[in-house]
Amino acid sequence: MDTYSFLRELADSWVLLAMVIFYITACLWAFRPSARAANEEAAGIPLRNDTDAHLAAQEPEADQDG
Repeated sequence: MDTYSFLRELADSWVLLAMVIFYITACLWAFRPSARAANEEAAGIPLRNDTDAHLAAQEPEADQDG
């Protein structure tokens, strides 16, 4: 058996199985119930200062109009 055939057979069987197990484990780890608070906090990072920036951007326009 040459090297290419051996590596191809290994990748088609055991490496594929290892990658599937790793993927399932990563999904279960990310969506575990105890990580809900951390996931919600991370999801809100882009919008954390959105309200303050929006209000600050509107104040100078109100001063110029009035």
